Amino acid sequence: MTIHPTAIVDPGAELADDVQVGPYAIIEGQVTIGAGCIIGPHAVIHSYTVLGEGCQVGVGTALGGVPQDRKFKGERSFLRIGNNNIFREYVTLHRATGEDQATIIGDDNFFMAYSHIGHNCRVGSHCMLSNCASVGGHSVIEDHVILGGLAAIHQFVTIGRLTIVGGLAGVTRDQPPFVVSEGRPARPRAINVIGLRRHGVASETIDALRKAFRLLYYSGLNIGDGLRRAENEVVQTPEVMQFLEFHHHRNEGSRGRRLQP
Repeated sequence: MTIHPTAIVDPGAELADDVQVGPYAIIEGQVTIGAGCIIGPHAVIHSYTVLGEGCQVGVGTALGGVPQDRKFKGERSFLRIGNNNIFREYVTLHRATGEDQATIIGDDNFFMAYSHIGHNCRVGSHCMLSNCASVGGHSVIEDHVILGGLAAIHQFVTIGRLTIVGGLAGVTRDQPPFVVSEGRPARPRAINVIGLRRHGVASETIDALRKAFRLLYYSGLNIGDGLRRAENEVVQTPEVMQFLEFHHHRNEGSRGRRLQP
């Protein structure tokens, strides 16, 4: 273990034998840090944070701070982070509101400078948050999501798997899996063809997703009619079924309206 003499590490913190702690970093009590982690200068790891193995914490990053939530009354809650995550300069992640509740981060994510994850969020694995992207409380970011620079995700929003949210987007409602979303407010614009190819999704499935997308967003049909045609006319691969399932949930409160790309 390498701890710079200017760092402050509470005796109640549990650090693996090979953890590196940089100058002026602060690690509070009731923190667990796994093997191979590097804590950069001036970083702060707050109480009730669990950091998995192989994580890199950049300059000035603060992990596990109290939630920015008026409902929070000082109860014990957690930030639980998986393995091999990278947190660049001045990233902030907050622990949850609610007794024994947790903000949860998966594995192999890349959080660029000044990005933020709010309280009670769930972030999957292999995600990338570009500079200054912010995620409001109680939101869900599924696997392989990319958030562009300065994208703002409203609280209680879900971003589906393998979706890209463009820079400067303002996301106020759930976004389906496998799409490119952009705008203020953000809307699905197309299927994320490049991302799907990079992840080895078959061409037949990509073509089926594009056909389903056109039926739902460009045919002029309302959601219910578009779904019926997509179910009858599109090959039902697992990805297509997941895409349609999202829209079935959305259709429940749509009152027959049309989707807009």
